[in-house]
Amino acid sequence: MIVDSGGTIRVGGTRVSLDTVVAAFLEGADAEEIVAQYPSLDLADTYAAISYYLRHRSEVDSYLRERAEQAQAVRAEVERRLPPDGIRARLLARRRCRDWEGRGTTL
Repeated sequence: MIVDSGGTIRVGGTRVSLDTVVAAFLEGADAEEIVAQYPSLDLADTYAAISYYLRHRSEVDSYLRERAEQAQAVRAEVERRLPPDGIRARLLARRRCRDWEGRGTTL
């Protein structure tokens, strides 16, 4: 496992995060099923990640909580900047405008 520049733990040199492997494991998937879901993973690395989680559960759970808190903070900031209220109407209006411009006609 490696830690990338953003502080995310990646499994086996792939882009698959420890978060992803642990979540799948906790949902009942075994290592083979996880590798089937994420083919870039190596089976041995997946077993190693699960083993690491089981041997260091409290530390990994703390890391996962921190990541969830960071994700929530980012989500809140995005929603503050771009309120989700009325987003469908804004997107449809943008599409209509693009469709209208694409016709090559002028008003």
